[in-house]
Formats: sequence, C-alpha cells, structure tokens
Amino acid sequence: MASLSSLLFSFFLISILISVSTTTPLPKALVLRVTKDTKTLQYTTQITQRTPAVKANVVLDVGGEFLWVDCEKGYKSSTQKPVLCETPQCALTSSVGCTVTGSNSSEYICSVTPTNPFSFSTSGDLHQDIFYIQPTNGFNPMVKSVSVPNLPFVCAPNSLVKGLASGTVGMVGLGRNKVALPSVLSSAFNFPRKFGLCLSGHSNGVVFFGKEPLVLHGVHVTDPNSLIYTPLIRRNPSTEYFIGLKSINIEDKPVKFNTTLLTFKNENGHGGTKISTIDPYTTLETSIYKAVVAAYIKAVKAPTVKAVAPFGACYSAKSIGFTWIGPNVPRIDLVLTNDKVWSIIGPNLMVNVGNDVLCLGLVDGGPLHFVDWGIKFTTTAVVIGGFQIENNFLLFDLGASRLGFTKSLIPRQTECSNFNFTSL
Repeated sequence: MASLSSLLFSFFLISILISVSTTTPLPKALVLRVTKDTKTLQYTTQITQRTPAVKANVVLDVGGEFLWVDCEKGYKSSTQKPVLCETPQCALTSSVGCTVTGSNSSEYICSVTPTNPFSFSTSGDLHQDIFYIQPTNGFNPMVKSVSVPNLPFVCAPNSLVKGLASGTVGMVGLGRNKVALPSVLSSAFNFPRKFGLCLSGHSNGVVFFGKEPLVLHGVHVTDPNSLIYTPLIRRNPSTEYFIGLKSINIEDKPVKFNTTLLTFKNENGHGGTKISTIDPYTTLETSIYKAVVAAYIKAVKAPTVKAVAPFGACYSAKSIGFTWIGPNVPRIDLVLTNDKVWSIIGPNLMVNVGNDVLCLGLVDGGPLHFVDWGIKFTTTAVVIGGFQIENNFLLFDLGASRLGFTKSLIPRQTECSNFNFTSL
C-alpha cells in the first residue's frame, strides 16, 4: 500500500503536471547559472517568476528546504496564489500552522518556516506562482524557457534577507524534500529525480537538472565511467545531504582522531558529514580540526607564516611552489564508508589571502555540542564547504539515494566555468 506521503505527493504533482504545456516536447534537462559573490562568498543564481515575468537573484542552498523570496518589497504577480492549509501541498511541508488572511477570514494559508542560515528563521506563507527556467541539451541552454505555472515558494518578510549577498531577495533550496526545486522540476518534466552541481570560484558555475549529458569544454562530466558513487545518508528531519566518512588521510596516512564523531549521535543526529554551499570552507569539529591541521603542517615540510583568520596554517607562496594544476601541496583524502575516496588537491586546499600568502582552507567549527552557552559549536562533525566543492562535479541522485562525484576537473583540463551559456 502506498504511504500517505506518496499519495500526497501524487496529488501535489497532478496540480503541476496538468498545468505544464504539452504542445511541445518536454525538455530532457534544465540549467541555472551560478555565480560567487566575492564579498560574502555566497553562491547565487537568477530565477524568473511571476506574471509579468521578473528576474530575481537568490542565494543557492544545496540543502535548503524551500525557494523563498521577499514578498514585502514589490512582489506583484497576477498568477500568484496562496497554498491553503489541509491541501496536499501544505501536508508535504514542515508546516507550522495556518495564517488567516486579512481580506478573507475563511481562507487559511499554509504557514512554514523559511530559514536564512546567515541570520535567522521566521514564519512565512506558502504560495504558488509561475516559474521559468532554461532547457539545455547538455552543451548549451536553449533560447526559449519553459515554465511551471504552480511552483511552490515561500513569501518571506523583508527582514529575512539580512546577511544575504547584495542584490539578492531570497534563497533557493535544492534539498531532499518534495517541495524543493529538484523534486518539483523532475516531476513536472518527467525526468529523473537528480541534479548536478558544478561551482566556480571566479566565473559562472552551473546547476543541471535532469538527464545527462553535461559537457564542459568537450568533457562529459556525467559519463558514468568518470563518476565515483557513494550513498547519501538520511538524517531526519534534515533536508541536507549527508555522506558516510570513515577517515581522513593526508598523502595516504590516516589522521588520528576520534572517528566515532563521524557517525550520528543520539536522537538529534549530531556528528556525520554533510555537503554545504552555505559554508564557504570545509569546517571540522575542533578535535578533528586540530589533528588534521597538525598532520598537514607536518606533511607540507615548509615553514608556516603568521596565520590569517579564520585559517590555522598559512605559508609563503614562494615556499609552496606551483605546478600547472595549482599549489604543490599534499592532497587530503576523504575515505568514505563504501571505501571510495574523494581526493582534495592543491587548488581546493590553499586559499590565496593576499600578500603572497596561502592558507589551508579548513576552519574550526567548534566542539560537537547541542546547547548554545555562548560558545561556538557545531552539530555536524565535517561540513564539506564551497571552496572544496569548486571544480568538482557533484551529481545528487535522489532516486537512487547516492552521490556521484568526479574529484577535481582541473587535471582533466576543464573547469565548472566551461559550460557554454551561449543560448542556441
């Protein structure tokens, strides 16, 4: 017998599918351009909503639950409509109750909690509106966009944009839930429930929804033979993406630390390893951080210079040296629970902080703790942040509950910035 969640999702999809135009063939894949804000180090993308259509810049959160936008400053659309309580759409969210509208006291709108991880969470109302996105053949985007007339989003107050990159009006979540963009788009256009993420630190990156291929300067990064797979692990009720990590090696030598921190603890699920576009650099629980940095300093065999916050190990660029790939430093291997290895090499390890100084791009996340007593702490032992993800293609296969990754694309003589955004 189908679960209640599955039935609700089916009803929700019907409301989307009956609205998607069938006069032209459905696209096989869709694409969004991603850029990095140099001031906040946040990754942003541009979405198109509303009638008449309006382009809006939003911050990308790979584990986020919703698309949410500021509706208090100029959100006007003839196709916007609220999602009411006791509807399948509302039931699929983590609804916190209902809001009574001022114009119609009998209309109860689904109320949820959009989150800005850079500042705070608040309540907002779930709505629907038309949403436009560009199809792609994997090589280029198409000129003509396709639309989803009833895509769910959260109307948030203007105060929630505090801390976001300048010019952005909300956030778009790509999390593991039924109302986030990957699930809604794959169901609306009948392609696999998967998406690819390829971030760039200096130019355009790309988010890719749907069927392969994705080609970057002649390299088919979605080729199954070039991807390494590891299971995605659920940590309920989180919509974020967790993977299993069992050790951290530096040039094949395991770093000694309490590896039980890498598994989930107690009913709150503390510990583990997740992937984040919100954290600009990989953060490690304090004891792990200290062990890894100490081992790395020993492996580099070059004198350190005065550390530059938030980093703990910095070097003169002259003492490090470079190859055609990037900084010539020891790699760090993340050994996963299925014995696959995610190798992180120089370009994803050393951060140029200016004045010919390079720093190991790892950050102390604080001790693993739940109660905040005014002390910096973390609930996740390892968070693989944006800098370490850049120029690594990641394929989030939600249907198969697995992550595919390529390691760095630079040794293959391509980068995430090489997707050709010139429309056909």
